[in-house]
Amino acid sequence: MKTRLLNLWEVVRTSFWLIPGLMVFSAIGLSFAIVAMDRMVELDHHRVFGFLYAGGPEGARSILSTIAGSMITVAGVAFSITIVALTLASSQFGPRLLRSFMRDTGNQIVLGTFIATFIYCLLVLRSVYSVGGHDFVPGISVTFALVLTVVNVGVLIYFIHHVSTSINADRVIAAVYHELSENIHRLFPEKLGYEFEQSKNDRSRTQPTEGRYNHVCAIVALKSGYLQAIDSDSLLKNAGEHDFLIHLPVRPGEFIVRGTTLAKVESNEQFNEGLAEQVLDSFIVGLQRTPEQDAEFSIHQLVEVALRALSPGINDPFTAITCIDQLGSALCILTDRAFPSPYRYDDEGRLRVIAKPLTFEGVINAAFDQIRQYGRTSVAVTIRLLETLTTIADHARNSEQRQAILRHADMIAHVSQGSITEKNDRDDIQQR
Repeated sequence: MKTRLLNLWEVVRTSFWLIPGLMVFSAIGLSFAIVAMDRMVELDHHRVFGFLYAGGPEGARSILSTIAGSMITVAGVAFSITIVALTLASSQFGPRLLRSFMRDTGNQIVLGTFIATFIYCLLVLRSVYSVGGHDFVPGISVTFALVLTVVNVGVLIYFIHHVSTSINADRVIAAVYHELSENIHRLFPEKLGYEFEQSKNDRSRTQPTEGRYNHVCAIVALKSGYLQAIDSDSLLKNAGEHDFLIHLPVRPGEFIVRGTTLAKVESNEQFNEGLAEQVLDSFIVGLQRTPEQDAEFSIHQLVEVALRALSPGINDPFTAITCIDQLGSALCILTDRAFPSPYRYDDEGRLRVIAKPLTFEGVINAAFDQIRQYGRTSVAVTIRLLETLTTIADHARNSEQRQAILRHADMIAHVSQGSITEKNDRDDIQQR
């Protein structure tokens, strides 16, 4: 359940309607509350409240109508500017980065402020009346509308600045790297500890699985899409209650074709349809990848920006180099992190789930393979790749990491000898 709630929250927070919707509902409640205050409190005779609106009904209607009309117009302009910014970002950085722009809190607050002010003024406008010599003018409500107008002017100035800077290449790359760093800290705990690893190895040695179970059942996907998340807690609970072992041949981020095996379940009793549905419910498959359990999600985003920068239509090696720098920084952090074990145990220490492992070699391949292939003719990109690999090598903690780094360095050196014609450039690359 927790995994599904996190997945739903990821969908909601990357939508463009959440904050504007909340602000509109707040404006509706605020309008009723302030108008009720105007009806309850007589402020005409209090000099301290002389700054409040003290005009007649026609003046109040004119002010509220003008503010409402202006705000909806500005909201339309702001929305148009946002769409233009999204179009530019999609063409320059890739459509998958639209998610970062959609979840931009600043843009959502700006749009929400304009629409909320419009709704507030309309609802206050309906309370102004003049019937049979009895007038009701909500002075506090009209004054608050004027205050909102001043605030909206400041928000508009902020919006123009924010949109102008949000499509800057360095800021886009920095935002993606920030999310990548957050995912690393969340998915790769900093202190797993030697004691945990040792106890895990001891438990795996004392729990052989060969011959322990009599039946094997394959759980297949009912639809195609990207595997967004796996509810590990639910799998462990079901496996512990019914005494079976689950093998996971796929991991979050992979594309699943309908009929693909999501899990192989070993059990002593025949696996029934009800248990199969419970296991299948632990897998969340959607139309697009999400970062909640996909460690390579943000890495692929940075790679996509680098590849577009290296394309003939854009030809911007400096942006590609910036992406390489950020990828190198992320991989330096990963060298000091313990990757999650594929072996998952229940509370009694019994092996219940064997997941598809994620390795440092797999991550570095995802980061540098395509950049090496597309940047093979760029001397600057090739040299920066080698310099970044050198930096990562300085942080490497074991032979597995060093071998993965050396493998990429060898491939870059080999490719450069055939794709770069200038001898001095080849010598510089070889020196790196």
